[in-house]
Amino acid sequence: MELKDKIAIVTGASKGIGLETAKSLLEAGAKVAGWSRSKPALGHENFLHVETDIRDYASVEQALRQTRERWGDEMAVLVNNAGLGYQGKFEEMPMEEWHAMFETNVNGIFYATRLVLPLMKKRGEGHIINVSSIAGTTGIETMAGYCGSKHAVRGISHSLYKEVRNDGVKVTCIYPGSVKTNFFDAIDTVTANDNMMRPEDVAETILHAIQTHRNFHLVDIEMRPLKPKG
Repeated sequence: MELKDKIAIVTGASKGIGLETAKSLLEAGAKVAGWSRSKPALGHENFLHVETDIRDYASVEQALRQTRERWGDEMAVLVNNAGLGYQGKFEEMPMEEWHAMFETNVNGIFYATRLVLPLMKKRGEGHIINVSSIAGTTGIETMAGYCGSKHAVRGISHSLYKEVRNDGVKVTCIYPGSVKTNFFDAIDTVTANDNMMRPEDVAETILHAIQTHRNFHLVDIEMRPLKPKG
């Protein structure tokens, strides 16, 4: 897809992969709406921050309204990046943490995609990027809730791409391994370090997937650090 003057939405755009993806899309000429609770340190004439709680459907509806008021209906890209994770033994996991993961990692994708998809289908072109995780391909001890939510992202992505491919809409699911971001602030057993991937590398991969030929579709992309222990 040629991105110049196209409208792209990035959820969880305040930091990490979301922020770097927003920067990459802007550099490619897109107009970017960052839907996140916190405002990112990003000043660009083609960037719009919309304060959004991705867990709240009404908040997501309002985010789309504000985006359309600014730029219109030509939504070309949706990067469902917003996500969080908590660690804990299954029987000890606080209910609020379990629900927060599924409300953010799963419901958030449903809400944003449900609203944006009709606009993409109407114009006959669009690309949805769903950010899962290596945790969405396996099981990890004390991470059942997070793994479960990211497995759901995989299933949603695989089903949706088959549903909308003939409408000209691509759906790509990406599975990053460890990335040096604030994600690990809530994980007691792991500390973010320089042996992890850089968020800008993940963002560049997302950009590559979006910029492919209109009849070429990357369905799944798994990525890992080459030397995770240095």
